[in-house]
Amino acid sequence: MVTFRPAKDLAKAANFTLTNLRPYYEQYSVDWDEAQIEQMTQELVNFDILFEEKLVGVIRLSFDTEECWVRDLQVDQSYQNRGIGSIALAEAERLAKNHCSHILKLRVFKNSPAIHLYKRQGFVLTSEDDKICYMSRAVS
Repeated sequence: MVTFRPAKDLAKAANFTLTNLRPYYEQYSVDWDEAQIEQMTQELVNFDILFEEKLVGVIRLSFDTEECWVRDLQVDQSYQNRGIGSIALAEAERLAKNHCSHILKLRVFKNSPAIHLYKRQGFVLTSEDDKICYMSRAVS
């Protein structure tokens, strides 16, 4: 069973991001560390992702008048491919509705396998650069 709670430890949440994204950071020469990630996420809405009450990931969101940005969705590698990401995106949509947001948006490294998850969840490519795909979908 997957549940969510407000993130209690932003440093731990930053570690999920750093661990999962390290290969992309190295490939694209992004020089971020845990402290920088933690600092950047303090202004976001941060939720721990729990699987059977064990902390297995983090989802970070931001809201404006029309949009909900999925700023980060990280699941521990040993818990990936179990539907947790799909459940987290459904939770993001529920929260977007609560904030009267009409569009879910995100960005993802072009070579990330997570693109397949996002496409299955109805996200479409809206733009791209040499590293990043920008994707969005309507909140249903």
